[in-house]
Amino acid sequence: MDITAEQIKKLREATGAGVLDSREALRQTGGDFDKAAAYLREKGLIKAAKKSDRAASDGVIGSYIHHNNRVAVLVELNSETDFVARTDDFGALAQSLAMHIAMANPLYIAPEDVPADMLEAKRAIYRQEAETTGKPAPVVDKIVDGKIEKFYDEACLLRQPYIKDDKVRIGDMIAQAIARLGENIMVRRFARFEVGGE
Repeated sequence: MDITAEQIKKLREATGAGVLDSREALRQTGGDFDKAAAYLREKGLIKAAKKSDRAASDGVIGSYIHHNNRVAVLVELNSETDFVARTDDFGALAQSLAMHIAMANPLYIAPEDVPADMLEAKRAIYRQEAETTGKPAPVVDKIVDGKIEKFYDEACLLRQPYIKDDKVRIGDMIAQAIARLGENIMVRRFARFEVGGE
């Protein structure tokens, strides 16, 4: 099947992938646009996973102040080099993350950042609730595990659905940026301030 330049251009604009990767994705999927986009996403996530061990010690501080001046966020987004940190794409990601944090109010970056004592307290509460259902112990365990996963989805930045597109989690957004920019990218820390908050 012949792949046209117009097909490649359309796929590149939609995914941010390079010309050769877009051509290959269309060739592999018989010219099917949606399958080609999914193929590129999957390939990008694999690339991102390979880069996750590399040191990311450069970067930028992204900021966001809500229009009512009552919520503000600072977020440190790291990359491997200042070359990537200075790109518009990287700056836009930092800005998007800061705005997301302002609206979604995560407590932690990732599940591994949740303190053990907080997790045990949550587990105890969920277990107590689940045991009132009178279900067998294995079912109670599954209910507790499910509630812990839901807590992670609500409290951990990387697990939260992006406020502008709830089909994309923040972790996936970062993985896609890693695939596009070719470097490891990570959220180092963030601070959210709200008038009257703690």
